[in-house]
Amino acid sequence: METSTANFSFSVCLLLILGLSQAIGSWKSCPGPETTCGTLPVRFPFRIKGRQPEQCGYPGFALECSSTNHSVLELPGPLKLNVKNIDYRSQTIELYDPSECLFRHVRNLTLLSSPFHFTTHYLYNYTFFNCSIPKDGQLISMCLSSSTYQVYAVDSDDEIADLPLLFCRKTFNISSIPYDIFHNDATLNLMWSHPKCSHCESKGTRYRCGFKNMNTSYETACFEVRHTGQSNKFVITGSVLGLLLLVVALFAIDYIYNSYKSQKESQAIIEKFLKDYTALNPTRYSYAEIKRITNQFEDKLGEGSFGTVFKGNISSQFEVAVKILANSEGNGEEFITEVGTMGKVHHVNIIRLVGFCADGFRRALVYEYLPKGSLQNFINSPDNSQNFLGWKRLQEIVLGIAKGIEYLHQGCEQRILHFDIKPHNVLIDNDFTPKICDFGLAKLCSKDQSIVSMTNARGTLGYIAPEVFSRNFGNVSHKADVYSFGMLLLEVIGGRRITRDTKENATQIYYPEWIYNILEEREDMRIHIEEEGDAKIAKKLGIVGLWCIQWHAMDRPSMQVVVQMLEGQGDKLPVPPNPFDSEGTSIRKRASVPTRSLMQGLEIIQEVE
Repeated sequence: METSTANFSFSVCLLLILGLSQAIGSWKSCPGPETTCGTLPVRFPFRIKGRQPEQCGYPGFALECSSTNHSVLELPGPLKLNVKNIDYRSQTIELYDPSECLFRHVRNLTLLSSPFHFTTHYLYNYTFFNCSIPKDGQLISMCLSSSTYQVYAVDSDDEIADLPLLFCRKTFNISSIPYDIFHNDATLNLMWSHPKCSHCESKGTRYRCGFKNMNTSYETACFEVRHTGQSNKFVITGSVLGLLLLVVALFAIDYIYNSYKSQKESQAIIEKFLKDYTALNPTRYSYAEIKRITNQFEDKLGEGSFGTVFKGNISSQFEVAVKILANSEGNGEEFITEVGTMGKVHHVNIIRLVGFCADGFRRALVYEYLPKGSLQNFINSPDNSQNFLGWKRLQEIVLGIAKGIEYLHQGCEQRILHFDIKPHNVLIDNDFTPKICDFGLAKLCSKDQSIVSMTNARGTLGYIAPEVFSRNFGNVSHKADVYSFGMLLLEVIGGRRITRDTKENATQIYYPEWIYNILEEREDMRIHIEEEGDAKIAKKLGIVGLWCIQWHAMDRPSMQVVVQMLEGQGDKLPVPPNPFDSEGTSIRKRASVPTRSLMQGLEIIQEVE
């Protein structure tokens, strides 16, 4: 043990010496201030991965040089575009898509976690339509069109009813893009504000911008270009120091593993996971940085069983919500699940994970901040009429939630089962766009896997599917989320808390049956209705919700079918059999409505049950 401790102490001392050596003019250890990929000159803040070490470029500015000698920049999405030109003085970069069709790739592009931003502040949202007959006055994407149809882009703020979109089908949305992208849909112009190197570029070719040192502030300065022989000397020195640093790191990891295996098993699991996770988008923060972001945990937003949430600011324009996870005796499974799940998800209806912290036993998750709070604040209720959003907007919100769950089930590389869909886990942004959050109970499985193994029930009472409670109802699958969504949908209609009704009013009529009785006109309509169209929306939402909460999973529709039903008119939707009938009054209806009659008039989607 003493020998091991001595080796560790020596390693730490050597690590400090090497770190100090690297901090003194680390930019000067760069083998060359400039290189080329094809005919494109590449210099700080950019660097070519594989040719230049990290100190030659600023974080987020790494380029790849393809086999055809084209520089490639990877943007969040992920989206890889070729570099056409870099103007170091104006700090702008011109990118292009080799296939000359940016619209095919930029649907999920977000620049919030990127050092780059558009050259204009005027950004727009567009909806793309596939039209079999040519239209006038719309923006056309020639690269997405063919000889049999044309693809048009329409401003998402326009009223669809006022647009000549007959014989057109909506295909996808693109958010926050500049208008001039339509003038040449193969070119994208971006700029960067930090690091500021334009003043150094203006001094001429004798000077180059670079790191002043390698501390966490990444401060930059101007340096005079070195002689080539001196550069080679620093290349050799840097390589030797890097190798020694690697040896020291291996000794340190070995010491930590052998000395604290029993006490820090949970931390070792998380660190191993994070090592595999370094290539993904969320930023890793230290605990000190988390304290700075939250201003020493000044503004508390809420508290739950998994931790406390604080409001924070990464910058003056970007607010975040920071969830400090409570210390647990487990192995950090919830933390690994949420970071691993959210880091792979990019959808308008899923909350965005900005970053995370795993500093010792202190763990935190950093999300985008949504000031309007959860959907629970806007549920239709007699005692909450001042916050009621109206039926049309509620329909848009539940449709967005359904699309988010459908994306989790079908749109990701692996199917993600949330297992805790409820109003409190749906946040609303300033545009009233719903975003599903809290993935601490989520499970991942392959898309061809129809059954999920579980050792115990998970979720919130009142929203948990029957098969999650008891295997007598069948095996657990993605249909468990469909059930939870159905209960959320019914709560949106009636405005009564599912968990409260199941706990305190167990002797009264069951809440979903109350909705069913309204649809059968066996109970008075006690729902906030103002216009005739509102009644149709409420009825459609009620029917869809009741289809989603059928006892047996095979009788529930998939989320893809649910989206189709919510997007349709709803006039032809049959009322489903009542699984909660306590008096046997709906036996006639149950017998007269086939279980699968829901699919009539809709595209049939084959599923593996």
